[in-house]
Amino acid sequence: MTSPSVSATVRCVTPPAPRRRSADAARAASDVIELLEVLWERGRDAASPVPVSSSQLRVLYILERDEGINLRGLGDLLGAAPSSVSRLCDRLQAVGFVERATSQTSRRELELRLTAGGRRFLAELRERREEALTAAIATMTPAARSALVEGLAGFRTAVGNSERLGDDRSDGRSARSA
Repeated sequence: MTSPSVSATVRCVTPPAPRRRSADAARAASDVIELLEVLWERGRDAASPVPVSSSQLRVLYILERDEGINLRGLGDLLGAAPSSVSRLCDRLQAVGFVERATSQTSRRELELRLTAGGRRFLAELRERREEALTAAIATMTPAARSALVEGLAGFRTAVGNSERLGDDRSDGRSARSA
């Protein structure tokens, strides 16, 4: 009895060109994000002598956008446990960036708000980051700047569309976190 011969052909499968270009763009975007993180850290360090972690910075962004949010709501947006959120807010309150006040609708709840110092910190941070970006972009050719603007607009649209599809909040507010 003879066994049938099995012949295997090995082929190198090359992803279609659009998928390969998307992967190349994703790698390039990832590289840019790493560079932006370095610039962001420099801006954060220069904006205030008070060290603020990236988690604390997310809290500040959320409070700026969702003025008067309570700890539970903040925890939902951060995807964090109530005790962790409370400690983050404790630290931000200690440096004068956040204040807690009794809710007008329920005396059992506390509302979280940015203080003038917290708003000033975010404004200075944004100013320093914008200065760093402006300096870097100024060294680009006009064609490269135009391509950057067009590419970022397309990226913003794509991300915005995907977030809207996944946003199940009934109050119409964006569920994005900083």
